[in-house]
Amino acid sequence: MKRYEIIAARRLLKGTDDFETLADAGLDGPYVSPYQRVSKSTAGPVLLATHWLDGLSARAYQGELAASGFLESMPFNQVLNRVLVVLEKSRSDFYVTQCLHLLPKVRRSESRMPRHLLDESFEGVTRHELKGRKVVALGTIAAACCARHRISCTPTWHPSRRRLSYDEKAAEIAEAVRAAMQGEWG
Repeated sequence: MKRYEIIAARRLLKGTDDFETLADAGLDGPYVSPYQRVSKSTAGPVLLATHWLDGLSARAYQGELAASGFLESMPFNQVLNRVLVVLEKSRSDFYVTQCLHLLPKVRRSESRMPRHLLDESFEGVTRHELKGRKVVALGTIAAACCARHRISCTPTWHPSRRRLSYDEKAAEIAEAVRAAMQGEWG
């Protein structure tokens, strides 16, 4: 699929009682994920997360998200910032996307992401983004989605994993990126 077709497929996803679309949250745009305002490399590795953000936060921080596609202050992004330092790369060296292209209407644990919604979104959208790419699956849910849909990936910790310091998580994720890139990056 071409990029515009993948974006169209994402726009076809339907919200539910508990999940909404980017359009519902006022953040539809010429990207598959808002992260791709900055992180849309066609050559670098794909960082695959479970989902992007919740609808409440998307509305509350709409200005910042419209500018950069991510919230700098989130622990997830604080860890990714450290990964970038370790690898001596920038966000534009990566392609960032997620398994689920819907937003939980309220904050919720990733363990409560309905498998059928993850699989519908992954099959209809994400697998097309990942085709032929080097994928780093951030967390067990992303790794499980890759396994169910037969996408090769390098699994690693999710940046929001508890009980570890940001630096510990960043070191592990950076090592996974290096492994995925098989020596293409230092």
